[in-house]
Amino acid sequence: MNEVAVIIPAHNAGRTIAQAIHSALAEPEVVEVVVVDDASTDDTAAVARGADDGSGRLRVMALPGNVGPARARNLAIAASHAEWIAILDSDDVFLPGRFARLFAHPGWDLAADNIVLVPDHYRAGPALPEVPEFHDDARMLSLSEFVAGNLTSGRMSRNETGLLKPVMRRSILVQTGLAYDEDLRLGEDFILYVRLMARGARFLTIRSCGYVAFQRGDSLSAQHRTDDLGSYARAARQILSQEDLSDEARNLLVQQERLTRNKYHHRLFLDQKRARGLAGASTEALRDPGRVLPILRLTARDKYMALMRRAGLASVPHHAAGIRFLLEGRTGP
Repeated sequence: MNEVAVIIPAHNAGRTIAQAIHSALAEPEVVEVVVVDDASTDDTAAVARGADDGSGRLRVMALPGNVGPARARNLAIAASHAEWIAILDSDDVFLPGRFARLFAHPGWDLAADNIVLVPDHYRAGPALPEVPEFHDDARMLSLSEFVAGNLTSGRMSRNETGLLKPVMRRSILVQTGLAYDEDLRLGEDFILYVRLMARGARFLTIRSCGYVAFQRGDSLSAQHRTDDLGSYARAARQILSQEDLSDEARNLLVQQERLTRNKYHHRLFLDQKRARGLAGASTEALRDPGRVLPILRLTARDKYMALMRRAGLASVPHHAAGIRFLLEGRTGP
């Protein structure tokens, strides 16, 4: 049987961590669950230890200082031993049979299934909403397709591939010498997967659902800092300078870097406007004229979306909407 180590970085996740752990321990392929309590100020560590099923598979590591999700994951991976590694966010859960469905398809180094995006209020209910039985429709994802699927206009699209949660072959990390970039608190998954694929990793996707992502407005992933965007853009530039990419993949990653950099400059402008006023922020932006047009475009977009929300014409935020799926699926014969 294929053996899986489940890695769960957690910060102030006392409300949700037990449900995540239970879903991991319920899978027969899981031989290790490593929770890294990243200096929580709540009862995350105690709740995690209380979720132990007595099988000896659960380990809880409590860190004295906050190191961020990338380093927390690296520490847990180093402390685990199983052939396969699966990342589980502390407020998400696996669906039963997830790993059996993935391992039914051979010949991959990374493999991800569909994600069902569920409003957080379902967590308090007696059961999750019914998830359709999509066909697997297994296929290998090229690097160009992966990067293209992550290009968005600023709001999550149905096929934002950077949100996929692949199971990883440990040996591919060892062979490439790669790990999560510990300077990142945003986009660390996307950057690692791009580097792995650039060095030959085979990425399989299936359309059946095995992962539930609960959506709420106050999640850590929804609260990134301005500097996080800058670090994400720098990591993309490093890939462009260090990795051997096809022309198509390179052009797409250039677009990804530019979009992220523009968002960073826009956020920086807003930060400076709050601190120094419009005149001070504008003076700083004009030091690099290339920033001005993206700042104006993104500012206009924000004002337009605010107007649409006031008029009741904007779409409902994803954390308040009904259930959705990251990837389109096919049911029936």
